[in-house]
Amino acid sequence: MTSAQVDAYLRRLGSTRPQRPTSEALRELHLRHLLTVPFENLSIHLGEEITLEETRLLDKVTEGRRGGFCYELNGAFGTLLAALGYEVELLAGRVYDDEGRLGIPYDHLALRVRTADGDTWLADVGFGAHSHYPLSCAERGEQDDPGGTFQVVEAGPDPAGVRGGGGPDAEDLDVVRDGTPQYRLETRPRALGDFTAGAWWHSTSPLSHFTRSLVCSRVTEDGGRITLSGRKLKTTAPDGTRETRELEKDEEVLTVYRERFGIELDRVPAVRDPDPGD
Repeated sequence: MTSAQVDAYLRRLGSTRPQRPTSEALRELHLRHLLTVPFENLSIHLGEEITLEETRLLDKVTEGRRGGFCYELNGAFGTLLAALGYEVELLAGRVYDDEGRLGIPYDHLALRVRTADGDTWLADVGFGAHSHYPLSCAERGEQDDPGGTFQVVEAGPDPAGVRGGGGPDAEDLDVVRDGTPQYRLETRPRALGDFTAGAWWHSTSPLSHFTRSLVCSRVTEDGGRITLSGRKLKTTAPDGTRETRELEKDEEVLTVYRERFGIELDRVPAVRDPDPGD
């Protein structure tokens, strides 16, 4: 990553280059990312290719002023953090569904980040509604955050009765929000290319929720959240109060994308037809 690319990314975030890769600076960068770079799956429905290459991801965030889903957002953010001097490892996760079942391998990408002051954090700017700040990897108790109460705990056996990892220091971890498991992480570091199959599946499979729906969402300056799901605009206040309204005209939809998410589109994305065999 060149110095010019770092500067362009930081301008997108509205941040200045930190003097040292500290935990405090990481917290600020993490929050700024959630405020400015939306979690969105528009490329899937606009027919845009999703390629897990660092240059392509950086260009999408900086030059294209777009967001993305986990592979893109955490892939790009991890590249930025490494360029700023942080020690960054990519971790593979499997997301829990509403029935508590685990998703496919390489279902999710999150970051383990070590700082100059000796701390190790779980950073994740690609999971939609999640923690606003990085979570401590070492803490097993509750971690309060504007996004909820979180825990990072050793995972139990998977549905096959197998524990992950190869020893007590390499067990899989469950990330829990408000008492509900969100995803399970392997602690073995991975390369960005390892996630290609997961990204392809989520971009193409009729079983993926990303091919079934449109989403564009970010944290708001007051600590709430704004989400555009198709034509449905949802605004959630920090106390959880939610307002929802339907946008009837195409121009209304495009204006929200432009003014609330900074995304310029020439047409309104639409969910592709569902697979007839689904």
